[in-house]
Amino acid sequence: GVCHDFSSWLREGRQSRRLILLIVFIALLLDNMLLTVVVPIIPSYLYAMDDNASTAAESVTAPTQPPSSSFQTIVSLYDNSTRLTTGGALPSIPQPLLPTTSNVFTSTSELDCPNNSKQLLNENVKVGLLFASKATVQLITNPFIGPLTNRIGYQIPLFAGFCIMFLSTIMFAFSKSYTLLFLARSFQGVGSSCSSVAGMGMLASVYTDDEERGNAIGIALGGLAMGVLVGPPFGSVMYEFVGKTAPFLILAVLAILDGALQLFVLQPSKVAPESQKGTSLVTLMRDPYILIAAGAICFANMGIAMLEPALPIWMMETMCAKKWQLGVAFIPASVSYLIGTHIFAVLAHKMGRWLCSLIGMILVGISILCVPLAKDIYGLILPNFGVGFAIGMVDSSMMPIMGYLVDLRHVSVYGSVYAIADVAFCMGFALGPSVGGAIARSIGFPWLMTIIGIIDILFAPLCFFLRSPPATEEKMAILMDSNCSMKTCSYSTQGTYPQMSNEFETESED
Repeated sequence: GVCHDFSSWLREGRQSRRLILLIVFIALLLDNMLLTVVVPIIPSYLYAMDDNASTAAESVTAPTQPPSSSFQTIVSLYDNSTRLTTGGALPSIPQPLLPTTSNVFTSTSELDCPNNSKQLLNENVKVGLLFASKATVQLITNPFIGPLTNRIGYQIPLFAGFCIMFLSTIMFAFSKSYTLLFLARSFQGVGSSCSSVAGMGMLASVYTDDEERGNAIGIALGGLAMGVLVGPPFGSVMYEFVGKTAPFLILAVLAILDGALQLFVLQPSKVAPESQKGTSLVTLMRDPYILIAAGAICFANMGIAMLEPALPIWMMETMCAKKWQLGVAFIPASVSYLIGTHIFAVLAHKMGRWLCSLIGMILVGISILCVPLAKDIYGLILPNFGVGFAIGMVDSSMMPIMGYLVDLRHVSVYGSVYAIADVAFCMGFALGPSVGGAIARSIGFPWLMTIIGIIDILFAPLCFFLRSPPATEEKMAILMDSNCSMKTCSYSTQGTYPQMSNEFETESED
């Protein structure tokens, strides 16, 4: 009956590579939505909290009227001086507190201007540290998750990632203080580490052909891109019109659906170790070719990571941007990242992944140098589009190269190498906001963009070394049959689709 059909569907599902790809896609999508949904919310929310605290401290000495709730919803979050005019009888308010009459009827763009630019600059560091905390924790967790997947398989860490992400989302929804927000963000780092390392490793072990693997990883990165794409505008619009809690609760519901899919299809209770011992993390980190690939991922993503905390604050300062605009400014970058990863998942294999990433790095640098030239939100469209597209080029060519280098130079077990790729990604997102916030406060946002832009352009030529990396001597013996260049075929002789229990033979290095 129905039960039999369902169980046979599940059995097929466990052997279906597409379903596994879908699960990894959704896991990366939700993880990165949570990563970026806070981008427009946090700077504005923290500024409001700090500003209300300082206003309250100042107004203790002076009698104030209670603000009327109807008008308060119209008035911008930032312009606290206008709130004092909203009580009953205006003349009863002491004169120094009354803004000029013209101020009450100012245009909306002026209402959105923060009235305390020094305090706004200080937000740079607080916001930067909060954003960086997730990546820093992920950085510390990754070296443990990679070897763990070799021991227990990919299913359990992937499911653990979902559980942690769900708890983190609920924490974000109900946190009212900086400390709790900081904890929620840090906790998310552990979940992200599990999801991304296990997800990418699982794809690399299921898709053994180099071209297929490139396409699969391209699609999975599309999930990452969609999360980054939908996060900021979704966050800023929900925050502006519904409130801080709403976007996080919606994400929590979506996360439960993903968890249910994982539970049925992957059966994360089963321990399924790799059939052979992988190369140690330390050996992989000594490989200069893996380090170049990791460096490209790190520096390319550091560009967007520095933009995330600093751009909304710079927009509030120079453009008097509204709340919803703070997130919408990131749409061009996210859309173009989505386009870039999809185009170059296929194209990079044909043109040479080293060339694709070399061009990408140069393009990232040039686009970032153009960001501070923008005078309004429309001026940000082209530079942000360029940044996203170029990072898409780098990620979609470097992620498959990581798997390729392990096949070519080490043992074909992928947990640890994708842990390194994720460490590189996280270093960008840890150093970016924390260092970026401090630099933006001391020498200004335009100089910050100039520095990271030049670093990306200078790094680009190193990608040339990935053109034809040599195989190690043991691997050379195995690979002599197939004429291997950067346009490679499969290294593993696996006739059938692998079972999810991972009990499939991989070439032994005899």
